[in-house]
Amino acid sequence: MKSFLRYSLLLVLGCQILTVSFAQNTIKDHYIKWDRQITMRDGMKLYTVIYMPKDSTQTYPILMERTPYSAGPYGESSYPSGPVFGNKQMWDEKFIFVVQDVRGRYMSEGRFEEMTPHKFTKKTPKDTDESSDTNDTVEWLLKNIPRHNGRVGITGISYPGFYASASLPDAHPAIKAVSPQAPVTDEFIGDDARHNGAFFLLDNFNFMSYFDAQPDKPVPSYAGLFSNRAKDAYEFFLKLGPVKNANAAQYFNNRGRIWNEYLEHDTYDDYWKSRNIRPALTNVKPATLVVGGWFDAEDLFGALRTYEAIEKQTPANKNQLVMGPWTHGAWARGEWTEFGPHNFGSNTSKYFQEELEMKFFNHYLKDKGTWNAAEATMFDTGTHQWKTFETWPPKSREAKELHFQANGKLSWNATTDKQGFSEYVSDPAKPVPYTDGVFARRNNQYMIEDQRFAARRPDVLTYETDALAEDVTLSGPLTAHFFASTTGTDADFIVKLIDVLPDDSPNPSPNPKNLTMAGYQRLVRAEVLRGKFRDSFEKPAPFVPNQPTDVKVRMPDVLHTFKKGHKIMVQIQSTWFPLVDRNPQKFMKIAEATEADFQKATIKIYHNAQQDSHLHVSVLK
Repeated sequence: MKSFLRYSLLLVLGCQILTVSFAQNTIKDHYIKWDRQITMRDGMKLYTVIYMPKDSTQTYPILMERTPYSAGPYGESSYPSGPVFGNKQMWDEKFIFVVQDVRGRYMSEGRFEEMTPHKFTKKTPKDTDESSDTNDTVEWLLKNIPRHNGRVGITGISYPGFYASASLPDAHPAIKAVSPQAPVTDEFIGDDARHNGAFFLLDNFNFMSYFDAQPDKPVPSYAGLFSNRAKDAYEFFLKLGPVKNANAAQYFNNRGRIWNEYLEHDTYDDYWKSRNIRPALTNVKPATLVVGGWFDAEDLFGALRTYEAIEKQTPANKNQLVMGPWTHGAWARGEWTEFGPHNFGSNTSKYFQEELEMKFFNHYLKDKGTWNAAEATMFDTGTHQWKTFETWPPKSREAKELHFQANGKLSWNATTDKQGFSEYVSDPAKPVPYTDGVFARRNNQYMIEDQRFAARRPDVLTYETDALAEDVTLSGPLTAHFFASTTGTDADFIVKLIDVLPDDSPNPSPNPKNLTMAGYQRLVRAEVLRGKFRDSFEKPAPFVPNQPTDVKVRMPDVLHTFKKGHKIMVQIQSTWFPLVDRNPQKFMKIAEATEADFQKATIKIYHNAQQDSHLHVSVLK
């Protein structure tokens, strides 16, 4: 979810507290702090905190973050113990740092809008959006801050990453460099709220319990709507029942404006389309550095698709992409050398901060140093090595297909069987868990987790290649294209790409939780499609019971080497709980479903010469 990163770098929904240690009073010793109310063109005042280097012997560029997560601490005598955004090296390097509460959040005036729609035409001062608010802020800063060099950079992770993206359309001429990092981008298709129409229940329920507590006036802190103290998320949400029960008195109680908007707008209507920033990323002038993590459970889609949109719509822009072995915002950590049982052999966050982020802003804002990074700097999650490319996806790749076959086989060759299918019974009362274990909040490691717990279930289909005779590197997007039928009128389809380790794979040292790597089914990528959106996100359609239907599940990109001796596996299932809300398997508005609407369904996946189900991949040459 759009978890906030303030000076303590607290990732709420990632269930991790990321704290960067800095000596006390570092900021106070070297920076002067101003708290200002900056008036926008429509008269609204946005609370803005400014940190200016005390050193008056030179000029400095402005580096800004706009956030819905509080620009505090508030008051010119109140200093944070460490950077309010960015990393220690950047604060040692010295910029004029600016952090601003966006309108309607914390100490800023106005009405907050979820993912403020961009206005392509502005006729009056009342026609405001995040681009105009950014420009008005930059104009004020240039006129009122001493000792600046006339250049501005914008950055931000997660929701602040969206505000970085939103600064790009019609950008102020002084904005020279922008780095959207894990930017929330399209909440219906692939970020935070929904994926291909399927509602991400676990994250949104917990996140909106505090984020949706919006007072009608500026305040320095929010109390939250309710507290969820459940120790077992799977059990809690199963007992909660249909998603409509989230509006019970002890929970949202219809006080969550954004929560209700999410549930009300259950198709890709104008609400969602207007909040997709991608169409506005045309004629982009500032240099851009888009950053994301392969293990980002919140906004993996946003980073990849923001880069893609700028490339397609502004091909002449200096637009570059970095994708590392990170969870949401982990590149801002002081150290990131491992994740779960995987050791990367180097401090990947330090590499990003020193060799990419710092050099990017120094080059474009200070004319300092060199900036010769590749178009795409990407981490191979199979070999644990950085690779660089002239384009992303890479040009030197070959389109291939992995075909589902009888007896759980997966092959590069199409099946010759005249008839054939696999089937399972999907029961919403006993949904497949997204993770193995008991967790109060989301288990961030589900994105690399051993899938043997799922493979053992009768409601999960598994297809597997023979052991690979040589290394195979998959790069770029994936699409599962299969033929399915259901005895119901709707169904979810979760597709997983898995790297199966050999039976003689050594265990990690030290060994977390007595982990057995022999035969480990490592999740590489997974995605869900709410089946009624198989042909159109705008106009959902029911399945005809028992009729084979063409289904495509588009998945986020990968860069992963399946090593010699490993196997490639694909799993298909219809529940992923409580990460994704339960589908009644009945064509209807799910937010209105009662317990009686949920029904079992028999799902069939066909694999024969006429109904060739397969996974589209790109193999790096």
